[in-house]
Amino acid sequence: MRLLLLRHGQTHGNTSGALDTAIPGLELTDLGRRQAEAAAFALAPEPIDAIFISPTHRTRQTAATLAAALNTTPVVLDGLREIAAGDYEMATDHDSILGYIGTVADWIEGRLDSRVSGAETGHEFLERYDAEIAEIAGRGHDVALVISHGAAIRTWVASRVHGSNVHAMAAEGLANTACIVLDGDPESGWTIVSWSSEPIGGEYLDDTRAPDPTGHATDEA
Repeated sequence: MRLLLLRHGQTHGNTSGALDTAIPGLELTDLGRRQAEAAAFALAPEPIDAIFISPTHRTRQTAATLAAALNTTPVVLDGLREIAAGDYEMATDHDSILGYIGTVADWIEGRLDSRVSGAETGHEFLERYDAEIAEIAGRGHDVALVISHGAAIRTWVASRVHGSNVHAMAAEGLANTACIVLDGDPESGWTIVSWSSEPIGGEYLDDTRAPDPTGHATDEA
């Protein structure tokens, strides 16, 4: 199957630099809504069979335009939510951001025993994300779109996708409405078809001034 992993549009948490990972989370900014509309246009040629989202305002709002065009209702899967910030939830200070992003960096490099303070280990994150990807694959779709989150997408891809440069690519930032396209399945594994670290609707939609901690490159925190 083909699996499209799209990060949600920009949120007020991204612009304020807050570690906003709890449910339902903050909503899209005006730019985030434009990013979502542009992403829907960019994805229009794809023969998408179904859309899957996390239980957050931002993924639901990002999905809205494309879902309307496809006349489909996005399926909410709890395990697609962002890596929990735990004790760092809604923090904006450097030490908290470093604590969170440092743990994500550990996971991307395979050190899955590391735990976000007050939250999950890499093993626990992958267990719940793997379960949802398996659920999606089990539905028999040829092409599925997953709208999820910056740290979650990069960590899962680094852990589950074949390729010599995957870890290095995952350590880079992932802008709002960036998209990674994979082919494969949970049993045989996944390979990269394309990797866009910038908004798929156009680089002009990237707000490089926003702190955006969950989309942050893991070597720059």
